[in-house]
Amino acid sequence: MWVLVLFDLPTETKRDRKIYADFRKNLLKDGFIMFQFSIYLRHCMSIENATVHTKRVRSFLPSKGHIGIMTITDKQFGAMEIFSGKNPDKDAKKTGGQQLELF
Repeated sequence: MWVLVLFDLPTETKRDRKIYADFRKNLLKDGFIMFQFSIYLRHCMSIENATVHTKRVRSFLPSKGHIGIMTITDKQFGAMEIFSGKNPDKDAKKTGGQQLELF
């Protein structure tokens, strides 16, 4: 199981930035890692373990902002397509296959 925490917290004032930083630190302390800005995830061995971490995140939710908590299976997470600044169709056409030479 994977637990994803997606959040959008205000950062306009110094107090808002402190609340944001504290929320992020609590996620890291609970074993979450940053997947993207404002998206943190944690692998859990079972649904029961995922429930424990979901409840823990609920215990330190800030009063302002928007927070979503999602639990997905390993299979669902594995089916995710991830791209890092590249167009896969365009890059596949450019590179083509690799030609090997034998001597």
